[in-house]
Amino acid sequence: MTQTTDPADFGAPASLHPELEPIHSPTALAWAAEHTDDTVALLDAPDATVDRAALESRIRGVLDTNDRIAFPSRRGGHVYNFWRDAEHTRGLWRRTRLEDYRAGSPVWEILLDLDSLADAEDENWVWRGAHVRSPDHDRALVRLSRGGADAVVIREFDLNTMDFVTDHPFTVPEAKTTVSWIDRDTIFLGTNTGAGSLTESGYPSRVLRWRRGVPLSEAELYFAGPESDITTTGWADTTPGHERLFVRRTLDFYRQRTFVETDAGLQIIEVPEDCAVSVHRGKLFVCPRTGFGGVPDGGLGVTDLDAYLGGDHTLDCVFTPSPSSALEGLSVTRNHLILTVSDTVATILFSAPLGDPASGLTKLEVPDLATVSVVDTAPLDDDQVWLAARSFTEPVKLLCGDLSDGPGSLELHTVYRAPEAFDADGLSTRQHHARSADGTLIPYFITGRFADGADGSDIQPRPCLVYAYGGFEVSLLPDYLGSTGVGWLERDRLFVQANLRGGGEFGPAWHSGATGINRLRVHEDHEAVLMDLVERGYTTPEQLAVWGGSNGGLVTAVALTRYPERFGAAVVQVPLTDMLRYHRMSAGASWTAEYGDPDDPEFREVLKQYSPLHNVTPRAQRPYPPALVTTSTRDDRVHPAHARLFAAALTDAGQPVDYYENTEGGHGGAADSAQRARLSSMIFAWLDRQVGHVPPGAVSSAHDD
Repeated sequence: MTQTTDPADFGAPASLHPELEPIHSPTALAWAAEHTDDTVALLDAPDATVDRAALESRIRGVLDTNDRIAFPSRRGGHVYNFWRDAEHTRGLWRRTRLEDYRAGSPVWEILLDLDSLADAEDENWVWRGAHVRSPDHDRALVRLSRGGADAVVIREFDLNTMDFVTDHPFTVPEAKTTVSWIDRDTIFLGTNTGAGSLTESGYPSRVLRWRRGVPLSEAELYFAGPESDITTTGWADTTPGHERLFVRRTLDFYRQRTFVETDAGLQIIEVPEDCAVSVHRGKLFVCPRTGFGGVPDGGLGVTDLDAYLGGDHTLDCVFTPSPSSALEGLSVTRNHLILTVSDTVATILFSAPLGDPASGLTKLEVPDLATVSVVDTAPLDDDQVWLAARSFTEPVKLLCGDLSDGPGSLELHTVYRAPEAFDADGLSTRQHHARSADGTLIPYFITGRFADGADGSDIQPRPCLVYAYGGFEVSLLPDYLGSTGVGWLERDRLFVQANLRGGGEFGPAWHSGATGINRLRVHEDHEAVLMDLVERGYTTPEQLAVWGGSNGGLVTAVALTRYPERFGAAVVQVPLTDMLRYHRMSAGASWTAEYGDPDDPEFREVLKQYSPLHNVTPRAQRPYPPALVTTSTRDDRVHPAHARLFAAALTDAGQPVDYYENTEGGHGGAADSAQRARLSSMIFAWLDRQVGHVPPGAVSSAHDD
């Protein structure tokens, strides 16, 4: 995608600091470097409350330990894995034989050494995955990002010679590209080929069928979608006996239109736009956000694809959610369908026969009180299922079982267990519910060492960190708190993960009830959790910190400008803050289904109420707690101007703010484990300085100069 370089591209109204909006302008980069250096100097000063460098080193050790799990991606008789460690900071793409991996003694064959490649080509390559051709497993389309951006370079790799293809290879210049193998000499491709090839959101609007040896400029146009869509994607199902070509128009985050090639040409799959569809071995699976064909909201229906295309639109219901549950994902083995379900923010797995999924679900016996996710299946090969299980305080375990004899006989074996990253002795997790402004109960988890009784008596208020997201139907499930344990929990503090509306924890209604004109509910939920923590006695406003990234960064930026008295510090990471112009910045046009279109007067009035950049108050009128604002220069998803302008506005208003901008890292804010360790150490050292030593009832310092 072409980066914005002219502030006028954002549209009116302009900010008070247009010089900070061009991503790579010398003025903006100098401003970012100066403020970043000031923040680093503050946290590394002699009077710092934490030895940040030592913390960074310890977190780096956790990220780079050779004892962590090499998660598998099985293809044929091999296990593929991408691995980073202290010696290979950019990483190794490698493989080993399946039997050696299962035996715990893998002998890794190096396919691609990114450190060596980056050095040889003088590029900061960051791994973004590989599309391996199936079922032959002979070629791969490797995705390489410069500095961690979403935009990638595509290069073809030969898995037999273990080198890049040189004879008429499929190579695509840097862009936000989608690819799919059709056969060895043909791929589907969506990329930036000039005028009309991208949507308003900066993603591909066309699907090209590109044959080997043909110049990219002459590739066949297979399908073109309107530029008002988010993107258009083509892919091939290469399952033997079930080969099909598909195209999908993604209208917005929650609406799509899917087409399949038939003898008569491309045919649309006639379902409502808010239905997600997928096809496995000729079965059409339909997940409606709004009830359709006898399948309820958030449920799952199935039918024969050819029969459906022929006009028989009867669906058999496979899964019906309860008020407390939501379908999180589908996986398939050779003979089984696996459903991952969240119930009261805990995961459950079900299985059904792939030949007749509506015949009934069987609950799989998996670890209790843990988040369990499907890591790997091999639908062409077997009925093995590889699972990852973890909790806030228990490191991840890799489990393997086989459904060949039916789900009732599934026995899970621990193949690998990750080491503990921090001292979890005495730590436990509780779940509470806060009542939001409209009466809705908002669940949250709190982890720490609790000396009080089961009735909640004798709670001693302590520093408490609240993490939240609340958007895009993303479910926050319990996950191991590795770096957070090192940087926060080991100091006898509390960590909270809040499940705000806007997420996907309780199905489509939980999300859609807090979008567009109802978006303020997310922030009411967030404030309710903060109030509930104080009312229960876990913490005080002065000891309470909030943290979020991306949409979660918007949540914490709104908290800062709407209810700053509720907490003592805010980490605002890769945030959205200009909600009146977000749709004109980087990929922002793709988010109007979530927030509403600022050009529509109805939505604009709501956006104006909470847009952080437009609601900063002078300190003389309303003091804010200290804020740490972070971003990445290479973030081509959420424009770094969001963070820069917000930090500048806080400074202009006399509000306390520190700023950190990594020159690499993309939307994740860090490109490798070294950068991730540095960023994490910055955040936890800053939090320790602001709220880590504030006694109950004390008035927190406005800012440490």
